[in-house]
Amino acid sequence: MRQQSHPIATEDHVAGFQLTSFHFGTPRGNDGSGRKAYIQASLHADEVPAMLVAHVLRRELERLEREGRVVGEVILVPAANPIGLSQVIHGAPFGRFDIASGINFNRSYKHVANDLEHSLRGQLGNDADANAALIRSHARRSVAAWQPESATQELKKTLLGMAIDADVMLDLHCDNEAVLHLYTGTPLAEQVKPLAALMGAHATLLARESGGEPFDEACSRLWWDLAAAFPDAAVPMGCIGVTVELRGENDVRYHLAEQDAHALLQYLGHQGILDIALDPLPAPLSQPTPLEGVEPVAAPHAGVLVFHKNLGERVQPGDALADIVNPVSGKVTTLRATQTGVLFASTAHRHLLRGMNVCKIAGEKAWRSGSLLSQ
Repeated sequence: MRQQSHPIATEDHVAGFQLTSFHFGTPRGNDGSGRKAYIQASLHADEVPAMLVAHVLRRELERLEREGRVVGEVILVPAANPIGLSQVIHGAPFGRFDIASGINFNRSYKHVANDLEHSLRGQLGNDADANAALIRSHARRSVAAWQPESATQELKKTLLGMAIDADVMLDLHCDNEAVLHLYTGTPLAEQVKPLAALMGAHATLLARESGGEPFDEACSRLWWDLAAAFPDAAVPMGCIGVTVELRGENDVRYHLAEQDAHALLQYLGHQGILDIALDPLPAPLSQPTPLEGVEPVAAPHAGVLVFHKNLGERVQPGDALADIVNPVSGKVTTLRATQTGVLFASTAHRHLLRGMNVCKIAGEKAWRSGSLLSQ
């Protein structure tokens, strides 16, 4: 194992930060040989379960490396956001948004396909492996050329620089309250099905472009964008980029971390990055559905939130999801599903103001458009 420190925003008279990464196995060769996985935890710094999973992953990867079972390269970043981890407001962690800019730490990553459509013109042929190696080389160059304008952009550039050429990129998050679910690109649906089965995902949400340039799409969307830009060339889907939502913010338990780490390592085994005994794939709990089919439910007025349905339940149009109870006027409004799907995430708050998020349903039919992710 090699530990690497990445100084972030080191100026003389202001606070600086340090990012740490752990590197296992053999780095990819200059000729593009070898396979690479990148895993990061808690890019939203107040989403703690991922850091405990990363703790278990580090222990297991150290063991596997000693046994010579890391046949590719694995980069693990166990606390991906030292800036967010340092943000506390009135005693409460505040790790989703950069206080300085108000921008979500999982948005506004450089989409290098825009550069590569120009730099690769006339260079791609019919050899998919050679094309993949060339694309990764140009992608690394494009990230290196990114000029950060803030400490947070410098952090984003550092993270993306480690991940941009990975075959597998797993970005570990969690929701406020949720069952385990995944976000990935529509072209990757089949490749992600084994991960969904291993993790016990209740939903796998697919989009070609979800909006806002999140980290997973910065790593994976470039491949299908380049395939569209160069239709006569053999452009593979060179990165399986997945955002893994590890249930809710308070689901910090050793047994869950052990279970999740085991599933992630099994997936790397299926991808040929680890030489380990593979468990039989369990039956999937769900099939992929479009991110455009997610129904976000909001509070129509202020009041106490009382749920009728539990996370992980399937719902039908008209089913009562929750009540909003105004304790002063006595008004009670029942919120009902309009889609068939799985109730996969909800707020942890039990008193809401008008317009605040209540829950989300993974619907089976696409009906939304525009920016598909929450802020």
